[in-house]
Amino acid sequence: MKNSWTVETKEDENGDLVFDLPEDLLRQVGWTEGDLINFKVQEDGSAIMEKVNTEETQLVLVECVSQFRERYLVEVPKGIDDFGNDKALWALDTVTMEEAKEFSQLHLGETIVSHRVISEEEALALARSDNDYVTSWDDETVKRNFFTAWERKDAESSD
Repeated sequence: MKNSWTVETKEDENGDLVFDLPEDLLRQVGWTEGDLINFKVQEDGSAIMEKVNTEETQLVLVECVSQFRERYLVEVPKGIDDFGNDKALWALDTVTMEEAKEFSQLHLGETIVSHRVISEEEALALARSDNDYVTSWDDETVKRNFFTAWERKDAESSD
């Protein structure tokens, strides 16, 4: 039984490195087209590939609210307006009307608001609905760019 293979990498039209797996390797390990493969490059340059058993995994959609602290610097006249308000409040109107230039921003983090298990079909449809520029992409390209694949951690394999 052969335990190692050498393959040549190529660059695809998106600039991603790709390679073909030899047929004898696929037969030996029982992989077929469409299988999800976890791929880890080792420090010595070798790679470990492992088929992800999709019956042991599920897709969970996690929805979050992302928060930013944004600053705007708005120049306004000094003094009081005709209604007795400080003209400094005019800066608030400028920001509210989205007429101010952003001065700076700081990401404050994300707050998870919901999660649910969804099917691959639902996930693909949602990815295309939320990102209209990917409607012409094939399923594998959508999954590669938007799905976070399960990665087995060393601690789990010792169970």
